[in-house]
Amino acid sequence: MKYLIVTDIHGGLCGTNFIVNEFINGKYDYLLCLGDILYHGPRNDIPSDYNPKQVIKLLNSIKDKIIWVRGNCDAEVDEMVLDFKVEESIDLNINGFNCHLEHGHKRDLYKGNPDVILYGHTHIPDNHYDNSNTLWLNPGSITIPKENSTKNYITWIDNHIVCKSIDGNIVFENYLEKRK
Repeated sequence: MKYLIVTDIHGGLCGTNFIVNEFINGKYDYLLCLGDILYHGPRNDIPSDYNPKQVIKLLNSIKDKIIWVRGNCDAEVDEMVLDFKVEESIDLNINGFNCHLEHGHKRDLYKGNPDVILYGHTHIPDNHYDNSNTLWLNPGSITIPKENSTKNYITWIDNHIVCKSIDGNIVFENYLEKRK
């Protein structure tokens, strides 16, 4: 299956337009949203393209294909306007790999041992293996990148994972193998 993964949209219309177009044109099966969809949060500047009403409209247009985990800036009111279900975290099998999806602001609470942890929150891309050989992936933010990173998203097709910037540059790439 083909997955498109995004986090920290924060109401930004340009990133949302890009992701929805990429999702539709790339014929992806699911869009995984790792939190912070509409509100920009008290520590972030308001994005110049801040337009949560249009973000709602775009995402609701593909509502049956979205898997969403709650971010620290997602509120109960967001659930009232977004037509897809929110979870605190999700354990999911993606292309044969056991995955844990969360926003990342409570990641110290998770005690599992999946093959891959997908998270957001930091607005900084991450691609590393921990001591238990779990791959940690974060595309960074599609709207408000931090620490000189770019606006990024991840594609996951079969065992191939690529983090790309919206201008097409590869940020990192992985070919996953089953754990032994």
